[in-house]
Amino acid sequence: MRLHILGICGTFMSGIAVLAKQAGHQVSGSDMNIYPPMSTQLMEQGISLMEGYEPSHIPKDVDCIIVGNVIKRGNPAMEYVLNQGLPFVSGPEWLYNNILKDRWVLAVSGTHGKTTTTSMLTWILHYAGLHPGFLIGGVPENFQVSAALGSKPFFVIEADEYDSAFFDKRSKFIHYRPKTAILNNLEYDHADIFPDLAAIKQQFHYFVRTIPSNGLIIRPVDDENIDDVLAMGCYTPVVQCGANEAWQAKPLKADDSVFEVIQNRKKIAQVNWDLVGEHNMANALAAIAAANHAGVEPAIAIEALASFKNVKRRLEVKGQVNGITVYDDFAHHPTAIATTLSGLRAKIGGARLIAILEFGSYTMRAGVHKDKIQQALEKADMVICKTPSTDWGLKTILADFKQPTALYDNVDTLIKSVRPSLQAGDHVLIMSNSSFDGLHNKLLSAIEKGE
Repeated sequence: MRLHILGICGTFMSGIAVLAKQAGHQVSGSDMNIYPPMSTQLMEQGISLMEGYEPSHIPKDVDCIIVGNVIKRGNPAMEYVLNQGLPFVSGPEWLYNNILKDRWVLAVSGTHGKTTTTSMLTWILHYAGLHPGFLIGGVPENFQVSAALGSKPFFVIEADEYDSAFFDKRSKFIHYRPKTAILNNLEYDHADIFPDLAAIKQQFHYFVRTIPSNGLIIRPVDDENIDDVLAMGCYTPVVQCGANEAWQAKPLKADDSVFEVIQNRKKIAQVNWDLVGEHNMANALAAIAAANHAGVEPAIAIEALASFKNVKRRLEVKGQVNGITVYDDFAHHPTAIATTLSGLRAKIGGARLIAILEFGSYTMRAGVHKDKIQQALEKADMVICKTPSTDWGLKTILADFKQPTALYDNVDTLIKSVRPSLQAGDHVLIMSNSSFDGLHNKLLSAIEKGE
């Protein structure tokens, strides 16, 4: 079939394109913003990309249009599709009907840690020789691509609660029908589509309803919001991870880079890896438990994690110049910000930690979590922010911080002001879910030149 994808450069839709291409379809796509790493991945797969949403981009002999959730009514390409009566479908629906419906799906859901946990689980199954298919909302270093068909029966997917399309407001994960599901955590996010936490819980409840009674749900022991979801109705066995539960992790090093895995009160083995932080230890425990449901012995899973490489933009070292280390991290929710800072602090000890933050997501731009910002950033020695597009009082909030803070309108001014204060031994953590105007490389260049 000849397929054309609207919104092809999003992390999810890029994965759809790769899977469709590997399945033997002819694939092209349009997007308003064509940028790496997804544009690079698509071009390497031989997928034709066109910038903008001109109706002329759609092939005359197209069989189906796959519509990303970034597309709205009024989009010229979408209006053309509707007016011409061309067949169209959402990405999640196409994925289920063409890839997932005859696979053992292992789905990783939750507000935080989905991409990392999905990557861990995929790597474990791959290491165990099961050659799983996968679709991940990022580029895992172990695979260098965000999606692959793999071999049957296993398929690992990052199960996002965001909506499917403008014509299908169900969460994406409703379409996936997993046999194994991880519920990593649950907090309020995506304020652009969910009015409150209750609305998100409802979608997670619908997701739980799709999991068969011979499947398995894996969850942390101490999440009240997940408690609420499962109390709405659950017909699937549930395994809990955490203290005194079936799966436990005992840290053996302050930064959690070494920990012991315990299954049903029996010590299995130690994980010794490059990742840090309590959140990654919890992610690993869930991935080990999910892989075990698919038949992978815990000892093999633990062995696999020793060679696991994290996803790009997850505490990724972008460079070290003149003794100053610059990191890139996708954290943009207060909980993710706090856990990332905590993990890095445990690793670097008393070294100076400078946090630079952009409020990229709709939820953060709108100031929904403004009351949690100060606590989330407490581990940093200095806090620098880019002015959000909506004024919700960030300047006033920063004035109450105990540590030095600064607020800048643009990246160039930020670099000129901050660079002279940096010194050897500093760790600069840049957090954003966007490109942040290329701040990472610009800052490294300025440090190198001494500008």
